[in-house]
Amino acid sequence: MGMFDHLLRDIRSVVDRDGGQNAIPPLDGALSPNDRLDTATPIGEAVPGVDDVIADGNGVVYVSAGRSIWKLGGDGFATRTKIIEFEDDAGGLALHPDGRLLVCVAGRGLAAIDPAKPVPRWCEAADGSALAGLLSVTAAPDGRIYAVEGSVGRRPSEWRHDLMEKRSNGRLIAFGADLDNPRVLLRGLPYPYGAAVSADGNSLWLTESWAHRLSSFALGGSGLGAREIVAGNMPGYPARLHPDGHGGLLLGLFARRTHLIEFVLKEDDFREEMMATMPPDYWVAPALVGGSDCLEPMQIGGVKALGIQKPWAPPRSYGLLVHLDAEGEATDSLHSRAGGRFHGITAACATGRGIVIAARGAGRLLLFTGDIR
Repeated sequence: MGMFDHLLRDIRSVVDRDGGQNAIPPLDGALSPNDRLDTATPIGEAVPGVDDVIADGNGVVYVSAGRSIWKLGGDGFATRTKIIEFEDDAGGLALHPDGRLLVCVAGRGLAAIDPAKPVPRWCEAADGSALAGLLSVTAAPDGRIYAVEGSVGRRPSEWRHDLMEKRSNGRLIAFGADLDNPRVLLRGLPYPYGAAVSADGNSLWLTESWAHRLSSFALGGSGLGAREIVAGNMPGYPARLHPDGHGGLLLGLFARRTHLIEFVLKEDDFREEMMATMPPDYWVAPALVGGSDCLEPMQIGGVKALGIQKPWAPPRSYGLLVHLDAEGEATDSLHSRAGGRFHGITAACATGRGIVIAARGAGRLLLFTGDIR
């Protein structure tokens, strides 16, 4: 059987040599490499575990980091106030039209925080299955709530395991305005990471990391419409997306795809032995941050020259924020290349003073005040 499996793999590599999911698209056009992300200004001190950022209409920014939710204000968002601390890691954030703050909490579920009430309201299961791995949440203008779970029964911190096992076990879930009547709308998704409802409430945007895909669905009274694939083969692993305030979206890609990782994903025997015998930080897998440990795997071309990491080298980690127009087309991008400082972009939000960016790999909040088209 083993010889037959290898024969099938070789046949597929010839027949589907340039298949859409195998060929990594180049960074060109609106995604051409630059160093603009490295020009962003760090906001305050480092924020270990920073994950998501959202803004309200009054210039206040909310941040999830570790087990805490912080509110940023003041000059340059330098003032930090802790809103709440959970028993586990806080992740995706959204503001409900009625003013409540929605929070995805690892291992627990979805929380709704009412400013007038100290105790959050929770939804902890959907269709009899615990909501242990929620990644993102969004609210429609009519009050309906949508959330995505990367992988059923698996915590967000185990995302590397999910990719290396080639699982496709994510869910899109709809809730009533009071977190009631949870319904699973889609199953078997390849790690859905980001979800956002359009400003008019007519469509839902969805990213799927392991499929490198951005899709949209029409929203109506009867539920979810047919899938429209907006970008079917992205050069990285898409994370969360938030509105830019002008009908477009800000999309973070938490890592770049590389030929080495794509190759390892095809080699089942090697991958299984790697997972069984090596710590996850040293797997040949995407990373939120890299370059500081001599034991990390590297691809030829990824070495340092005269102590400097070449910016064009195959990246162990990467920083990439993409601006999308109302149709989902990329119009501009901010990069922190292989040798840059701010990698692992998981989210960004638009404010009146610029774009606030969560660089999870670097553990920093950033403020970009330059032009973005």
